Amino acid sequence: MADRVTVIGWDGSPLTATARSALGAATLVAGAGHHLALPEVPGRAERIRLGSVSLAARRIAAHRGTAVVLADGDPGFFGVVRTLRAPEFGLEVEVVPAVSSVAQAFARAGMPWDDAQVVVAQRRTLRRAVNVCRAHPKVAVLTSPGAGPAELGLLLEGVHRTFVICEELGTDREQVTVVTSDNAADHTWRDPNVVIVIGGPAAPSDDSAWLAGGAPPATPRGWALPAAEYGGRLGEGETEPLRAAQLARTGPRVGDLVWDIGCGSGAFTAEAARFGAAVIAVDRDPDACARTLATARRFGVQPQIVHGTAPHILEDLPEPDVVRIGGGGAAVVSAVADRRPERIVTHAATRDAAELIGRDLTEHGYRVECSLLQSVELDTRAWTEKERTVGFLLSGELPDRNP
Repeated sequence: MADRVTVIGWDGSPLTATARSALGAATLVAGAGHHLALPEVPGRAERIRLGSVSLAARRIAAHRGTAVVLADGDPGFFGVVRTLRAPEFGLEVEVVPAVSSVAQAFARAGMPWDDAQVVVAQRRTLRRAVNVCRAHPKVAVLTSPGAGPAELGLLLEGVHRTFVICEELGTDREQVTVVTSDNAADHTWRDPNVVIVIGGPAAPSDDSAWLAGGAPPATPRGWALPAAEYGGRLGEGETEPLRAAQLARTGPRVGDLVWDIGCGSGAFTAEAARFGAAVIAVDRDPDACARTLATARRFGVQPQIVHGTAPHILEDLPEPDVVRIGGGGAAVVSAVADRRPERIVTHAATRDAAELIGRDLTEHGYRVECSLLQSVELDTRAWTEKERTVGFLLSGELPDRNP
């Protein structure tokens, strides 16, 4: 095992005395091509071009001597330190940090970033990174080949965002470009780059900010809020008990894309978005779309609202993770199941309708649960019954769907 492993972050500025000292003593140096070309890298040292960090870690673990790993930015922030410290390699490392590329990007843009979400976009995580950009007004995206500004722009179709694209930060070829998301695919961008994605309602200025990534908006505490919070007009599929059960079954979270079909007042849309998920709300009634937009603005969330009739309107929407179906019956359920979301929830007024939907979900490979929900609201002044609601809640889970 290497006698000593030092990880040095590099942001384009001159190396510190500590970094130069570590490099001067190194018998093995790992890094990208531009790192290995630094004049401080000793000519006698073994050099490893850093492609797979895991492979490099194995080489370092087997090396007898002093190793240095060079990495761009802060190597402890979405960097190589995590892999090097993995238990299978047994490496103890010393870290000489530098300014992260995210901090550099926001500095070039002249913007604060304590209220920004930060995501890594790789081929396998690109869709989830895009969903974060849909849901949040300020996101920094650490890109990779095949998951860069052009791909982000294409997947954000129908959602307007502004991109601040920072290429090759800290080098002589550094460039900062501002484009709209729909124009990002018209250019060729140099790696590495960081994309700051801006859009949606501007967050109010607050000198008491206390949580990195943006504090949740000051909305009413709790979930499945009463009808009064949504203007007092809720459909039969939006009652508080049913909505609470739907939220519990779908479990919307950051990185998810939720479809809310038959969004009605926007109650489920707003509450799913408050969990950090991206939401596309669909309704054939323009008044329902307007109510959903008003609800979204009140709660400080930013769903995409689509006016149209399901199932036809669903054909061009991006792939969902979870879906709530508030209307449309078995035909819509079947069309949604064809898209293979991880979870589907809906409701039915009669047992026959519930059985029809349940059979369809089962035929599509979903594990189905059905519950009869009955709720009774009491007037606590006289403890007499005010309102009774009864309905069937159906949920389908796709066992082999990976998030």
